[in-house]
This record gives sequence, structure tokens and C-alpha cells, in this order.
Amino acid sequence: MPNPPTELAVPAELGVEHIAAQVLPRAPGGKPRGMSYVDSLTPELFVPTAARPVRAKLRWLAADTQVMPHSHPWAQVAISTTGVIRLTVNHGTYIVPPSRALWIPPGVEHAVTMVEDADLRTLYFHQPRGRCGPGVPRDQEDAWRQCRVLEVSDLLRALVREMPTAPDGGLAISPNDLRREQHLSALVRDELARAAAVKLGVDLPQDKRLRHLCEAVLADPTHHDTLADWAQDTGASPRTVARLFRSELGSTFTQWRQQVILAKAVSLAAGRMPVGQIAAELGYSPSAFSAMVRKSVGQPPGRFLGQQQPVPQ
Repeated sequence: MPNPPTELAVPAELGVEHIAAQVLPRAPGGKPRGMSYVDSLTPELFVPTAARPVRAKLRWLAADTQVMPHSHPWAQVAISTTGVIRLTVNHGTYIVPPSRALWIPPGVEHAVTMVEDADLRTLYFHQPRGRCGPGVPRDQEDAWRQCRVLEVSDLLRALVREMPTAPDGGLAISPNDLRREQHLSALVRDELARAAAVKLGVDLPQDKRLRHLCEAVLADPTHHDTLADWAQDTGASPRTVARLFRSELGSTFTQWRQQVILAKAVSLAAGRMPVGQIAAELGYSPSAFSAMVRKSVGQPPGRFLGQQQPVPQ
């Protein structure tokens, strides 16, 4: 039985932009929006070390700009405190509003796309040999060896803004500033370790018939209501398709489609669409949409979609 889905999985033979285009808003007329591409900004000038375990970068980028695919030997957190970003890896894509951050383990190739104008803040984390995570105990590290979408507390957001962003190669950091950075770094790691993970995304199967159906649902999840209707173009019977969902994805079609609906809702919310309108776009009444979101992720729609701040615990 697969683990609960935490990402939008992309088959190896499909480019990440193919899947990303299914879950992101499009320009008027339904055409994909034009994209500008930039390189990663001198990561070698922000290498985290045992003495400076968390390093921060800040880069303002316009909407529809993508930082080209790259990877690092250290862990990373991507966050924007003012805009929505999308981060894509070879097996998934994540939409990250300011209420969330994305943890990326060492060595994972990724590309970052601005859904809207955003201050892209990147935190690099020193990882001792054989360890992974923001300083969590060894028995908790497995969860940090994969990408994770995390809730961002007010404290974490403030700490990220306070982290120094000067690169190496200029004036050496002063002893007082180094001590302050170390204190901030300790708090950042503690807040990350406490942050709740957000269940968001869907897996895609290997079976070609089922993958064809899944891609159709991703493109327009409200096009059909029943599995029988969706199965018509697959060359397989509804019973076979239902069996494939259970064997390959460990869920029913209804459960899997709800994950698609949630991903689509996040993409619509990225454009500041009100919750009621999002529900209508996805074929739900406001009350039914609220009930579905609460049952799926244990949060009210406003909080899940990043349109209100999390309630303090």
C-alpha cells in the first residue's frame, strides 16, 4: 500500500511543465502563459557549514519566471513571504503560498517558478554526514528524506525575514552578527521541526491506461462525474480501472480525484479567488466543499488554501 500522497507525481517520460500546466491557472483564452528562465543565483556563495548551519538568500522575481533546474548537496527550504511560488522536482510539483514552505532534501534536482511576483527566500541547511532534517532526532529523519510542504508560523516567517542574506566573498561577517545568525538559525530549525506537514497532491500510476485517465482528470477534474464515464476512453472496463486504482495507487477513484480537486483548489487560490467561487468552479456547493476539505486534510478551506493565518496552538 503506497504512503499517503504528498506530491503531484510526474511520470519519468513526461516533462514537469506538462503536469504543471494542468494544475496552474492559464492566461486568457486558455493558453499556457509565457515563461522567462533564469539561472540559480550563485549557490556556491551561500554554502552552509557547521559554524553557519543555515544560510539565507533573497531574490525578487516577477511572475512567470522560472529558476532553471538545479540541485545542491545540502538541504533547502523554499519560501516566499509575499507571493505564490511553484517548485517542481522530477517526481512532483508543489504550489507554495506564503502560508507554507517546502523542504527539499539534499541532492534533489528542482526548479522554482513564480506563480506571481514574489520575494523568493531560500534557506540552505547544513546536514552532517548521514543525517537529514532540521536537527530532528534520528528516529524522525525518514520524513525529512522526501520533499515536504509545511505550515509557516508567524514566528518562522519573521525569523526568515531576519536572516542575513549577504553572500560570501565580501566583508567577513562580524562576531556579533555571526552570533545573532546562529541564534536565528537555531530558532528556524526548531520552528521547522515543529511545523505541521500539509497533505497535498496526487500520485500518478505506471499503467498506461490508468495514466491516460489520470492525466485527463488533471486537465479537467469536473469534466465527468462517474468512473464509468472517465473509463470510456481508456480501453478498459470501469471494474478494471477501479482495480488498477486500488493496486497501483492504493485508493479508490473518488479518493484520488479528491486529491486532484484539492490541488486544483490551491492553484485557483493562488490567484486570490474567493473560497466560494473556488467551490463553484470545482462543482461543489460552499458547504459541500468545506466538508470535503475538512475531511481530507483536517482544516477549514480558508486555512488549507492559505487565505487565513493558522490558529495559534
